[in-house]
Amino acid sequence: MHASMMRMASLAVIAFLPMCSVGFSTGFSHKPHLIHNRPKQYPAGQRLTSLCERTTSEELIPLKILFGNPENTSPMLSPDGKYLAYLAPSPMGVMNIYIRDLAHSTLGNDNSNTATDGVAAWDKSQDRMITNEPKRGIRSATWAYDNTTIFYMQDCDGDENFHLFAVNVTQTPSEEGIPRARDLTPGENVKAQNIITNYRYPYEILVGTNERNPKVFDMYRCFYHTGEKYLDTLNPGDVIGWKTEDTTFEIRAATVRNEADSSTTIRLRKSADLIAREEEAEWRDVFHFPYGEEGGLIDFCPDQKTAYLTSSLGRETTALLKVDVDTGATLEEIYSNEKCNVGGITLDKDSKALRALSYNYARTERIFYDKELEQDYEFLKANGPTDAEVSVVSRTQDESKWIVSYFQSDGPTSYAIYDKPMQAITHLFVTNPKLLEYKFAPMEDVRIRARDGLELVGYLTKAVTEGPSPLILLVHGGPWARDYWGFDARCQWFANRGYATLKVNFRGSTGYGKTFLHKGDKQWGVGDMQHDLTDAVNWAIEQGIADKDNICIYGGSYGGYACLAGLTFTPDLYKCGVDIVGKYYICESMKTMFKVSWSQFHVYVDLGPSNIKTLLDSVPSYWAPLRNGMLIKIGDVDKDSDFNEKISPLFHVDKIRAPLLIGHGANDPRVKQAEADQIAFSMIEKGIPVEYVLYPDEGHGFSRPENRIDFNARTDQFLAKHLAGGRAEEFIEIEGSTATFPLLKKSEEVSS
Repeated sequence: MHASMMRMASLAVIAFLPMCSVGFSTGFSHKPHLIHNRPKQYPAGQRLTSLCERTTSEELIPLKILFGNPENTSPMLSPDGKYLAYLAPSPMGVMNIYIRDLAHSTLGNDNSNTATDGVAAWDKSQDRMITNEPKRGIRSATWAYDNTTIFYMQDCDGDENFHLFAVNVTQTPSEEGIPRARDLTPGENVKAQNIITNYRYPYEILVGTNERNPKVFDMYRCFYHTGEKYLDTLNPGDVIGWKTEDTTFEIRAATVRNEADSSTTIRLRKSADLIAREEEAEWRDVFHFPYGEEGGLIDFCPDQKTAYLTSSLGRETTALLKVDVDTGATLEEIYSNEKCNVGGITLDKDSKALRALSYNYARTERIFYDKELEQDYEFLKANGPTDAEVSVVSRTQDESKWIVSYFQSDGPTSYAIYDKPMQAITHLFVTNPKLLEYKFAPMEDVRIRARDGLELVGYLTKAVTEGPSPLILLVHGGPWARDYWGFDARCQWFANRGYATLKVNFRGSTGYGKTFLHKGDKQWGVGDMQHDLTDAVNWAIEQGIADKDNICIYGGSYGGYACLAGLTFTPDLYKCGVDIVGKYYICESMKTMFKVSWSQFHVYVDLGPSNIKTLLDSVPSYWAPLRNGMLIKIGDVDKDSDFNEKISPLFHVDKIRAPLLIGHGANDPRVKQAEADQIAFSMIEKGIPVEYVLYPDEGHGFSRPENRIDFNARTDQFLAKHLAGGRAEEFIEIEGSTATFPLLKKSEEVSS
């Protein structure tokens, strides 16, 4: 989080990977096979011994605990420190915003001395619910600088047309006892993004919407107390991101994507106070990144002459630079890492002095330029859980109190209050205290050599302490994204059921420099991106981790495509596959929707498409400036039908031998339902076993806990049925789930 940009409270975006299930093998049935907690099976009759133990609890960890709503998450202090806000389930089980008035109540456990003390349940009796979303949980929120207003985002049944809402925590409650939330960006099919706040201007915000033109986002200045909103900066059609200068709160930078060659340009304009002649008000192209390069503007400096910029020009990975905003010249190269890009950057909110930066090859590492800040982090780390990654998620305006998170790989995230003047830590809460009753497996970061010698970073979660077990290759989405170390409920679920889990940052993943990223260009399906996944599986087999006869490929987003490609192009490698559309994020590790990272702008193809051409033809209209870049990365499926057929699993369905589970949200704006329909129906026509579940009130990901638990329960059965030695909970229909079964419906239509 850049302290120099707007203050953005970190909060949970609870968007879970969609999964799927509709039984079709000997007949159409939505009832999965029931595995009544059967004991784990081992090859050659082996049983668990003291040398071969489970890495997780012996008992089955319930899916409702692993994948249900957190009890509390995403705590945020108001800028003046008078209120604490957080997300928690309403009495109806839907994530909403709660607040605690700290002037009239206590904060945390007063008897705790470290961040790990006081794990007693969080007492909500002092708190009140200030929103009442009835169906879809709130996934992102942040405080306004007036200290009494909270902003949050909400869409309708997964359509991703997120609107910006404001609620005043001091407002007289309505008849329902809840303050009235106001929609600041109303309108059908309107989407809001790029929300920017500034403590110097506490009663106004900047927000981007596509209300004028569905293809582009103009920036509006909104006075949120009255709802008054006017156009501040018009998008000429090619801008994909905006940035302000803090002192004046003027939009002074625009990130532009050139549709013709997919290059990126940063345009700048002068502050109105510095314009002496009319021509000086015009936008100027100052920094240019040809296709293949990475970089972006971080922040302006107070002198109005210099700025911080990241850039890969002339080097392999992005470096942090200080630059002249008039000439574009580099004044100073501050830091670069030869193995990975610069990550988070912390600047002083007033002076813009660099305080710290981070990078992440396999784990998060920090470089400090502020000794006092370094001492704070050392104190926080020393008084937190062992091997936890520490992050600051909220601060008061005077920075006297912080909320910090402790993120682990083998347990739930915990939050604490850090009183900086007193050098005291007070435990707040654990996101899901029910998880503390169980044992979880640590996640190891590993190095894997691809067949051409390229080093890949992977993350391994074992199911047993020694010897091979079934393996699930869990493929991340994007593909222009990456996996990280930390608690992943999916990995723990699989380990508890008896399956090791391997995640790998294959070529084309972000964060490892421009060459690594673009080694994935035109390598989908039958190329090196898929070969990296195959090589990762073979590495696990050679290391004695994986049972070669029991491998599942499982993925959402691009990972769903990789699943289909794996079953199609390497059919002998996998025993089964799970293709899900959407991303599953551990809520504690999500970036807030209120901060749009446009300095490293990549489109996430979060889907499991079966036909690449039809996928690109159906993406939202506001992806238009990015479409050509996708064609350069994927290959020109528009003009080369042979290439499209070569990499699209739909055209090779007859090669699939392993059973497949598919899932989809009917309102997905990125991957239309037709993508799932066409692969499922094609497999059925060819007599290949497939199960397919569709959720009519979901989009690109399963937001409602009833649906994600339902799908995971069906996946639990599917995996235990097809991977030897697995186990599963007994399947029970999930009340409130909206699961439907298109294959069953199709069968009924044919029968009638």
